[in-house]
Amino acid sequence: MGTTAYEHWIRDFEAARRERAERGDPEWRTGVPLHPAIRRSVQRFQVGEDGDGAELITKAETAGDAEYASAVRMFVAEERNHARLLALLLASGGAPVIASHWSDRVFVTLRRALGLRLELLVLMIAEVVALRYYRALRDGADDALTREVAGRILADEERHVPFHCHRLRRALRPLPPPVRVLVTSGWRAALAAVALVVAVDHGPALRRLGVGRGRFVAEVARSSGPVAATMR
Repeated sequence: MGTTAYEHWIRDFEAARRERAERGDPEWRTGVPLHPAIRRSVQRFQVGEDGDGAELITKAETAGDAEYASAVRMFVAEERNHARLLALLLASGGAPVIASHWSDRVFVTLRRALGLRLELLVLMIAEVVALRYYRALRDGADDALTREVAGRILADEERHVPFHCHRLRRALRPLPPPVRVLVTSGWRAALAAVALVVAVDHGPALRRLGVGRGRFVAEVARSSGPVAATMR
């Protein structure tokens, strides 16, 4: 029998789950207080990772592909684990999580108002921004614990983007080529705008991590080209 469309992704998520279980958590007691700018930034990203994913799971189930819905549930579980890791990182430095942030409320509202295809396009904006953010946190944080947590999350995000690209490529395939180009060009423009907002909102943390606002926006925008091409 041939491999089904999402069998590979299910195996990938399962392998990552087993690896996490074998590896265990970081050594939380090695934590040090986070720089205030980093702490505020991590608190905001933690809120963004902390959704329950119920709406996305429901839409995936409604799409009628049981294997895709299963893979989405595994994706959501990884996102919840990111929220857990960030919460424990904050706690190790004596910082609390925050209840909400305006940027997360905007994303959640947009995603819930849309169908699966458009929700995934919005979700992919957050995922691509997260790739650059967690890379900056991994490479620029002062302490080993923060670098380790960021590295673990980044490794997951680097798998999530191709997973969503796979689904979006299938979802956009029925559209005429010029429409696909229009959709992905609009997505790139929206991503650049969101990257600019994130750069302004997290500017002090990005500077502390050695990434200026302009560089952050430019690198996110540049990374969007191959992603858009894959979706097309």
